[in-house]
Amino acid sequence: MTGPDEETQGEVGWFCVRCVFRSGGDPASRMYEERLTLWRAEGFDEAIALAEGEALGYAAEQPGMEFVGLAQAYRLFDEPGHAAEVFSLVRVSELDPPAYLTRFFDTGEEKQGHIDSGA
Repeated sequence: MTGPDEETQGEVGWFCVRCVFRSGGDPASRMYEERLTLWRAEGFDEAIALAEGEALGYAAEQPGMEFVGLAQAYRLFDEPGHAAEVFSLVRVSELDPPAYLTRFFDTGEEKQGHIDSGA
C-alpha cells in the first residue's frame, strides 16, 4: 500500500503548509503563531521542504521568533481561488462542540478581534 506522498510524488500540484512559530522569551508574554502558506510542488516532501526553508527565513526576520519545527501539509484538490479549501485537519474527539472549541480554538489567549454580527 502506498502512502499519500508516494501517490503524488512527481505530480505537480498546490499544497498548503501550516508552520508553527514561537516568539517572546518571557513565559508570561510568549506567543505562538500558526502560518499557512501555499506552494506549487511535486509532492508533500517538496512542499514541506520549501515551507520549512521559508519558515526559517521568516523567523530570522522577526526579533525573538523561532520556528518550532512543526510543518503540516495539505494537498489542494482544486486550483487556489475563491472559496478554495486550502487546509483541513481532522481530529477525533469525544468533546461536545463548546468544549472542543474552547480546548483547541478559544482558550482566551488568542490575539484576535470579533466581528459585529449586526444582530
